[in-house]
Amino acid sequence: MNFLRKKYTKILLIILLISGLGFSAYKTDDRLFEIAKNIDVFVTLYKELNASYVDEINPTRAMRIGIQAMLKELDPYTVFYPEDEIEDYFTMNVAAYNGIGATIEHFEGNHLVVMLYENSPADKSGLKIGDKILKINGVDITNRSEAEFGRLLKGQTGTSVKLQLSRFGQNKPMEITVSRDVIKTPNVPHYGMITEDVGYVQLTDFSQTAAKEIKNATIELKDKGMKNLVLDLRGNPGGLLQMAVEICNFYLPKGKLVVETRGKVKDWNAKYVTKEQPLDTEMPIVVLINGRSASASEIVSGTLQDYDRAVLIGQRSYGKGLVQITKDLTFGTKMKVTTSKYYIPSGRCIQAIDYGHRNADGTFGKLPDSLRVAFTTKNGRKVWDGAGIDPDIQTRKDSKSELLAEMNKQKVLFDYATKYYFEHIDKKPKENFSLTDQEMAVFENWLKTSRFNYKTAEQKQVDLLQKGIQNSGDFDKIKGNLSEIKKVVDAQANAQLKKDISQIKEELELEILGRYYYQKAMKFVSFEKDEDIQEALRLFKNPEKYKSILAGK
Repeated sequence: MNFLRKKYTKILLIILLISGLGFSAYKTDDRLFEIAKNIDVFVTLYKELNASYVDEINPTRAMRIGIQAMLKELDPYTVFYPEDEIEDYFTMNVAAYNGIGATIEHFEGNHLVVMLYENSPADKSGLKIGDKILKINGVDITNRSEAEFGRLLKGQTGTSVKLQLSRFGQNKPMEITVSRDVIKTPNVPHYGMITEDVGYVQLTDFSQTAAKEIKNATIELKDKGMKNLVLDLRGNPGGLLQMAVEICNFYLPKGKLVVETRGKVKDWNAKYVTKEQPLDTEMPIVVLINGRSASASEIVSGTLQDYDRAVLIGQRSYGKGLVQITKDLTFGTKMKVTTSKYYIPSGRCIQAIDYGHRNADGTFGKLPDSLRVAFTTKNGRKVWDGAGIDPDIQTRKDSKSELLAEMNKQKVLFDYATKYYFEHIDKKPKENFSLTDQEMAVFENWLKTSRFNYKTAEQKQVDLLQKGIQNSGDFDKIKGNLSEIKKVVDAQANAQLKKDISQIKEELELEILGRYYYQKAMKFVSFEKDEDIQEALRLFKNPEKYKSILAGK
């Protein structure tokens, strides 16, 4: 055994020397032996598999699957980027990529244009939301995966791509040529004044331009008379940690700790503090969060809460307190690896899921509320670790009706918005756009003849009952009663449509506006029905309550 240990230790040291890696953190012990042994087993296995297996093995695919399976055992944020997917890495981290400026979604066998960036090459070429792409440079992409489609579409800046597409109202496929360029995606798709003194900024991502966009929006709104700010982080999945630090710096004094990272490798632990003079340290701020606000969103909201600098409104955040760094690997590949957890100024870590341990069914468990530990803010308010950021004022979770959710799933509103756009292509909606009752009646009539397939739970039960007894001898006796029951449940389904029509109308209007105004369609949304924003407006009108919340009274 000692001989084997020495052998595998030498193997591992040779590997480490060749790859240029240091191994000072480990001693020549059982762990080192296990690492070297298993590397040797893996290499030997692949060598024999490649030599003996009945069919040819694709080495790139085999290794990629092996790497992905290994990382799957860890957490969802430790990711390998092979050379042919490096473009995706830069898109997520730089908010810029070489492409045409369109988001394509694979839906029911079609590659559907679901979003365009304003003034992008795709927009300038005449591509429209709702178009179905059939061919790319003559290659039929009908049965191609999203990954294959993306590789065909992206390319070097300055090159062009020829698209064959199907469009609403056109009998024959049409062709357009689009030039590829560097596409920049905004982190702040919308900002503006809600009232005379309340500004609103929506931040949807934390890529490299996030802080600059927030700074510009804040300065512009202050010039317009903003005395109170609503910072909307709902649905923001996070991004670059440094952007979170810089954004906190806009509202906190210079020299304040924003976040600390701690991990296994002590040399990588770091403290991030504000380094610049702030934009404003006094203006009342409300930060909106929900269950999809994660990572950098939680650093910003949690840090401002810890310093009693802002009131948080909404629902508990996601709870991602893990930090990743990117490591360059050989042959142009990269790995994003979780190296530490972050801790905000009160000392709490908000990580909610324990990826180090699995449940019996293979899933990961969340930390129960009973095990959360209390910390305190600057003013002595109690805040809790281990399960995301709790808002200071909790509101109800936005709940879309089941009918509306099914419409979105089947892209019914998307299809009707496409139809509406091409029938009103020269009638751009104005600031107070709203569908009339007559237009909604047209939509409801169209819905009856569309491909939309939805049945209530009661309708499904009646269908099952009819199917179950159809071949029985008693069917003729009860079919009259069954028909009456069917009329009742169908009437209930129609009543459900009438009940949900207000929600459906709002969503349809936003879908239509997106055809004309792209990401800026958000500016047309009525904040009157947004419970979180209305709660913020009520709070701003009551400065004493705002101050008492931050004081912990």
